[in-house]
Amino acid sequence: MAATTQGETRPLWPADALGRLLDLATASHGRAVALLIAVSLIAFLPGFFQLPPIDRDEARFAQATKQMVESSDYIDIRFQDEVRYKKPVGIYWLQAGAVNAGAALGVPRAHTTIWLYRIPSLAGAVGAVLLTYWTALAFVRRRYAYLAALMMAASVLLGVEARLAKTDAMLLLTTVAAMGAMARAYLGEAGATSRGLRGLMLPGIFWTALAAGVLLKGPLILLFAGLTAVTLAVLDRSLRWMLALRPLVGAPWFLALVLPWFLAIIGRAGEGFFAESVGHDLIGKILNGQESHGAPPGFYFLLFWFTFWPAAPLAALVAPAVWAERREKATRFLLAWLVPAWILFEIVVTKLPHYVLPLYPAVAILIARALERRTLTDVAWLRRATVWWPLVAVLLPIVAIVGLVILRRQLGFVAWPFAAVAMIFAFLAWRFYDADGADRSLLRATCAQVLLAVAVLGIIAPLLRPLFPSAALARSLDTAGCRNPRAASAGYHEPSLVFLVGTSIRLTDGAGAADFLDRGRCRVAFVEARQEKAFIQRAEAIGLYYRAGPRIDGFNINGGRWLSIAVYRSEGP
Repeated sequence: MAATTQGETRPLWPADALGRLLDLATASHGRAVALLIAVSLIAFLPGFFQLPPIDRDEARFAQATKQMVESSDYIDIRFQDEVRYKKPVGIYWLQAGAVNAGAALGVPRAHTTIWLYRIPSLAGAVGAVLLTYWTALAFVRRRYAYLAALMMAASVLLGVEARLAKTDAMLLLTTVAAMGAMARAYLGEAGATSRGLRGLMLPGIFWTALAAGVLLKGPLILLFAGLTAVTLAVLDRSLRWMLALRPLVGAPWFLALVLPWFLAIIGRAGEGFFAESVGHDLIGKILNGQESHGAPPGFYFLLFWFTFWPAAPLAALVAPAVWAERREKATRFLLAWLVPAWILFEIVVTKLPHYVLPLYPAVAILIARALERRTLTDVAWLRRATVWWPLVAVLLPIVAIVGLVILRRQLGFVAWPFAAVAMIFAFLAWRFYDADGADRSLLRATCAQVLLAVAVLGIIAPLLRPLFPSAALARSLDTAGCRNPRAASAGYHEPSLVFLVGTSIRLTDGAGAADFLDRGRCRVAFVEARQEKAFIQRAEAIGLYYRAGPRIDGFNINGGRWLSIAVYRSEGP
């Protein structure tokens, strides 16, 4: 259809709508930042409020924070009566602040409202997207810095971490801040603003980010920055550029921020803190596959193609150009950020997907540089990687719906329109890649990912209630027939149950659950099927009067097995 004005014919819909949309989004820094925040929130919020606490890491962090709030002890870190010194205190302070703010604002049951504990992760993920944009501006023009940040906002892995109350989204924020400051120092940008207060801006960002990262997750941020600096020192045979970061001023500032809590916890726990955090957690993960998380080298490379979707196919297309430009100063810095740490993580025995998340911004910026220079490969077999866009968009909702059918006997029809439109966007990204180019295909794939987040995480995942038996068990306490019942659990000891039911819940076996009920009225015991025989035998031996309540059936995603948990409550003779 066309409209005629003064003898001319023009289309009502612009021929390059996506290109104009990208131009509009990057017309100014303010507009780019505002749209990145909007896209990030649209991508991260589906499921954020609806999903129950996820075992085990999220629930452990949230429970330790809850105990801090309950006890008003913001130095020590505990899970029930056990110390939890695997990670420093930073994330617990942030979560406690969010929970206390929620309680002050009148959020019902704030202490067991898991989305309050997730707020720092959401803020960290959005902040990391914005800092990726800021860091990319040292390497590319605004349009392509925006695309680099968009890759992070849409990435599957960051989307997951934004919804989990743990350290990794905030660690990403601090790492990108530190690496952005390092990049500007290395590329010489700091030299132009080295005088006065403005000259302290980059050093301030760098050393403050390092300190915050250490308080969040110990020495990992030092590993990322240190490996980058050492690699560049070897390649360039110089570290003079580090002087722009004012180490003589910055290092004392770093220590002033980090040392107070470390001294406080050492005064409280002595050598126990380092034995747990360094000896058991850090060294244990290097030498052994902790909690069945061991995997061979190459694990992260294979996982990358899904966790960095939808931008991952472009990584294959820019690889030849990156290799050809490896001696350029900007590319050298990004590779020094990416490659040494990636190799180290592939060697370490314990492997979890989020370990390499702080390296993804370097990949995004390398892709953005290739997009700006139009140096994506023409090699046919590498260009076939773009078919990964429609494949993931089709497979992911199908797997989610099959899981919903198996677990709930439901089809989740509400999610289907979102999934269908996501498939269309992903197909168009692949089909018109040659005609429209990588920039526009990336925008289409990003739309597909946002719609998949709505369909899978916002609609289907909350319906998978059998995956969250702790939530059902916590609700069963409302049928106990008394106020504030005390609880015990035999055979099912997941941290989410402790978080939702209460710190005082007793984790025991079948016989211990019977003894617990025998100690008084207004008590409830959750007894997993494998512990029921021991429970009944002990109850008969001690003459226990009890009443059977509802039975909760579910699936333990950590143990990978089906559960059947009976709810019993104490009764008088």
